[in-house]
Amino acid sequence: MDWEEHAARLADEVTDRVSRWREPVAAVPRHELVPRWWQQVAGEWVLRDGPCDLEAWLAAAYCDTSLVTSIGALHADHALGDEKPTGLPTSSATLPSLVVRFLRHARLTQGLDLLDLGTGAGGLAAYAAQRLGSRHVTSVDVDPYLTDAAAGRLARMGLYPQFFAMDATRAIPGTYDRIIATVALEPGRGLVPVLRALRPGGRLVTTLANTSLILTAWKAENGGAVGQVERDWAGFMKTRHSTDYTPGPDALLAHARQAEGDEVTAGRYPVLDVSAAWELRSMLEVTTPGVELHYEENGRRRTACLVHTDGSWARATAEWLAPPEVHQGGPRRLWNELERIRNRLNAEGQLPLYGSRLEITPDGVCHLSRGKWTASLGV
Repeated sequence: MDWEEHAARLADEVTDRVSRWREPVAAVPRHELVPRWWQQVAGEWVLRDGPCDLEAWLAAAYCDTSLVTSIGALHADHALGDEKPTGLPTSSATLPSLVVRFLRHARLTQGLDLLDLGTGAGGLAAYAAQRLGSRHVTSVDVDPYLTDAAAGRLARMGLYPQFFAMDATRAIPGTYDRIIATVALEPGRGLVPVLRALRPGGRLVTTLANTSLILTAWKAENGGAVGQVERDWAGFMKTRHSTDYTPGPDALLAHARQAEGDEVTAGRYPVLDVSAAWELRSMLEVTTPGVELHYEENGRRRTACLVHTDGSWARATAEWLAPPEVHQGGPRRLWNELERIRNRLNAEGQLPLYGSRLEITPDGVCHLSRGKWTASLGV
């Protein structure tokens, strides 16, 4: 299979001409990392088999896009052709431009040891091993199949980084000069093993769960880390403790979809898909951690639901851009909190998240500050 020209074209697309990551991207046969994947068609996940359609395989593998490889506990490699899995995506081959951005954020140079937290399909480990050498790259994932599959596929490319299957939110083997997490970490206890695995003066690159915030930080003498929220953004799947996520608040969400609530008001702003409005979603997680979201459109009718494990919920419904009818219940008014954030965005033209200063304490609490604004996550 003539894949080299496709990889070279991808490298042209996702790296600069003088980038040190240009050659690794061009040298990795990405199609070998994703022989099968899931594609969403009309709201359903449809299995794609690369060897059965070589042209589509090359087009997908060498396009700058993410390819979902697992839905729930079902990996595409193990699926039957007519299976229709349900649940959340649990693994993917991350779009190459984002992988390169994270590698650049890590400030990697020769001789440094890198931990790739979240093996997925193995793309970041492959690029890093091409440039740094296999012995300087370690990759971990909670799903043993992902680490086994990536190890075998990289070995066929002549790349031999170390792979470990484990829950990195509980323990990480060894210590490293650089840690890149391509899963979204929970602030607080979820960051503690990562900080412990980072060598003095080492650098961490990660996102936080339920946000698009990219944190870059240098290990501090007190065991914490100091850095910033980059003026850049990314969305990754949250860490999990097994091959699938634990069930979400489905009962409360079902209640939110139809309940009258304790309070019915008119909203100020149009209904939107908050999960796709990354800056709003990030600020909501900062002000009200743990909110789960649901959004749907039925013709011109839009409905958004917000729920929290404390029993709070909100439902906003409207025809297209009209002011919504908002139903809310529980101890907190979640839609009111979202509208306060939207008020601030409209009044100031921006939110203070991107570019803020970051301090991570040894117990994983993330303190953000920008001007007079401060916030803490993971308290």
